[in-house]
Amino acid sequence: MALTVNGEKIDEALVTKEYQRLKPHYDNVFKDQSPQEQEKQLSEWSQENVIEMVLLRQYARENGQDVPDAAVKLAFKEMLEQYQGQTPKFGADDEKQIKSDIGLQMKIEKLLQQITSDLPKPSEKDTEDYYQENKEQLKTPESVRVSHIIKHISYQVDEKTALSFMQQAQQQLNDGMIFSSVVAKYSDCPDNDGDMGYITKGQMVEEFEDVVFKLGTGQTSNIFKTRFGFHIAKVYDKRQEVLQELDQVKDQIAQHITEQLRKDRIDAFVDALKEKAVIERS
Repeated sequence: MALTVNGEKIDEALVTKEYQRLKPHYDNVFKDQSPQEQEKQLSEWSQENVIEMVLLRQYARENGQDVPDAAVKLAFKEMLEQYQGQTPKFGADDEKQIKSDIGLQMKIEKLLQQITSDLPKPSEKDTEDYYQENKEQLKTPESVRVSHIIKHISYQVDEKTALSFMQQAQQQLNDGMIFSSVVAKYSDCPDNDGDMGYITKGQMVEEFEDVVFKLGTGQTSNIFKTRFGFHIAKVYDKRQEVLQELDQVKDQIAQHITEQLRKDRIDAFVDALKEKAVIERS
């Protein structure tokens, strides 16, 4: 679909790039939708995001505060330094365009700062109300500190061989060898004695979590299989889900409220630009 915003034709590559940026997050959140529904919704969001970006760019170009040349040159220099000696080759025209883009982006940033410069500071009541309404999101999730022994299944080690190897490791544990020693002797990932630190649900594959979160402190699992191979896991500590006290999270809450107010202010500004804009889709 071709897009034109206030007479400016939008490169389809911008919409495609935005689509690709959104897709990993969208697929995870809206995985229950059909592929056709996902495609339609994601395409619409990508177009809308690009339209909003173009409107901000157009407004900043015409009405934004001027950016000193020295600031643009400094930003350009810092950009080149990020390449760490592998500076890309480009001509004078390319450099001019890059500096123009940097200057425009700095104008947009100044514009957004100006729009949100007078945001009210969240009150104690705002913070407390948010705390009371969002306790589930403010809980420290259940976690376990776990170590494991793993034998990968690959073209070099088939499933039967990997299982036999793990059975030897399990026998060593049954005979009284300490877990870290068995890790060093048998595991494909022996670093840190197999210690994975504290993990919460959602960090590891489901097959692994189904086992380790059912173990008690100090308990060692039997051999179990995941898509990565065979494992034996030991839990060293468990932390239950805990609701954090208001004093522990009030700064975090205040920051969240401020960010939401900032987003709402910018959204309202962009919506006003949209109402006046001439947007053509063909």
